[in-house]
Amino acid sequence: MGNVDIKKLSDEEVKNRGILEWPIWEKEISRFEWEYDSEEECLILDGEVTVETDEGNYNIKAGDFVTFQKGLKCVWDIKKPIRKHYNFK
Repeated sequence: MGNVDIKKLSDEEVKNRGILEWPIWEKEISRFEWEYDSEEECLILDGEVTVETDEGNYNIKAGDFVTFQKGLKCVWDIKKPIRKHYNFK
């Protein structure tokens, strides 16, 4: 697995992991640099973003479950306003 892992979860997996209880983060269309100081898991509820990393670009959209590895340096290029459940490990 690279620095970014994207997959789809079933409704059952979302429920069993307690994801719907995680806090929600929202951000308007924008572009900014980010560095992860811990691993983050998130479920994208709405929106679309391209996350630019040294290993390539990742197109992330509503319905994606994403894990960002600790230490990842990237640029978030939000194309459509983002709303996500998130959890730092």
